[in-house]
Amino acid sequence: MRTDIEKLSLDLLSVLQKSKVTIGTAESCTGGLVAKTITDISGISEFYLGSVISYSNSVKEKVLGVKKETLSEFGAVSSQTAVQMAEGVRKTICCDYSVSTTGIAGPTGGTDEKPVGLVYIACSGKDKETIVTKNLFSGSRQEIRTQATIKALKMLIEQIEK
Repeated sequence: MRTDIEKLSLDLLSVLQKSKVTIGTAESCTGGLVAKTITDISGISEFYLGSVISYSNSVKEKVLGVKKETLSEFGAVSSQTAVQMAEGVRKTICCDYSVSTTGIAGPTGGTDEKPVGLVYIACSGKDKETIVTKNLFSGSRQEIRTQATIKALKMLIEQIEK
């Protein structure tokens, strides 16, 4: 029996096969789980170009082009950073669509303003407006990362199908 995440992955492959577009990912709190989930699918290499795991702010800035001002004013866990990560990885690896995740997977690191489970996910598409969602997931660190991955895949599929 397939899991939700496996079904979503196969749905993504189907959408990519129909649309013939390429994708990439930029991850912080998911630490490569989105990329792993995508690359678990046989045949995805035709469409998936790569990922940047940007755990540190310096990688967000230097590799993805997140503005220093964005990080200092809004923080790494913000809609603004998620958008710049998604747009940055799309440009850096020259893909048609990209998705990014940035958040607090816990169990430590949360604050009243930014609690554990807060994850921003952004999806950028060539010639489309970048979309971003604010999510508050619950559970263990792994459960939060898995929920964020599922949401990221859903957003990517929806953005490509638009």
